[in-house]
Amino acid sequence: MRRREFITLLSGAAASWPIGVRAQQAERVRRVGVLMLTSSDEPESQTNIAAFLQGLQEAGWAVGRNLRIDYRWSGNDRTRLNQHAMELISLRPDVVLAGTGGTTPVLRSVSSTVPIVFAQNIDPVGAGDVASLSRPGTNATGFTQFEYTLSAKWLELLREIAPGLTRAAVVRDAEGRAGIGQWAVIQAAAGPLGVELTPIDPRDIREMQRAVSALAQIGNSGLIVAVSSAALNHSEQIVGARDAPQAACRLSLPSLCCEWRPGLLWSGCDQPLPARGGLRRPHPQG
Repeated sequence: MRRREFITLLSGAAASWPIGVRAQQAERVRRVGVLMLTSSDEPESQTNIAAFLQGLQEAGWAVGRNLRIDYRWSGNDRTRLNQHAMELISLRPDVVLAGTGGTTPVLRSVSSTVPIVFAQNIDPVGAGDVASLSRPGTNATGFTQFEYTLSAKWLELLREIAPGLTRAAVVRDAEGRAGIGQWAVIQAAAGPLGVELTPIDPRDIREMQRAVSALAQIGNSGLIVAVSSAALNHSEQIVGARDAPQAACRLSLPSLCCEWRPGLLWSGCDQPLPARGGLRRPHPQG
């Protein structure tokens, strides 16, 4: 997600927090928890937090004057994520920011009363985080930046790119309802297109790369990296970063990386990897 878009989302989140009339209670220090699945030293994490703080400042909040922020970084470790969620809730914050959709159900499993604002959530209704988009009906609210029913278009686009495509694998998050929802939509489109579909449910990047490498050995195959924490955490390795020799781009595997927005990546690429988009163009010789 672009920095400006993230600022817009988080500024809106700050404005929607159920913590009273800010202008009339400016001297009262409010406590905000921030739960992130990523690590604090990741460049994108730093950019997002900078955008978060900028959005707060624009909304009239200042750390040390009327705001205190407690951060927890889980480093893509699910065990630590659960521990950090409990720690933050124990601090009795006025509101908690859930950095990604995957952090929201963890927070809700710890508390059903502390307000939670999620900045990114693929399918908040399907995940059970809210009852509906118009009436959340839970202690969570926020933003969804992706309509997962459009997932069928990814397969259609992949087929247009590679007309001889007969097999496709989908990297998904099998633990999340959103991942299951995306898979169901793609699977429904596969039959009419004559494409045999296989899920990839990786536990780590090495397992993912092995699966991608095996897929590349089969003719007329392609890859879809669905929107998930796997795409967020490992997109560069999947789509062809220099330190990932097993990546799809190096294996001549037509693929779509849909981390935040559909982005085409192709083998034989001669262009640097765009930040978090997976967008590449075919090499003139390929």
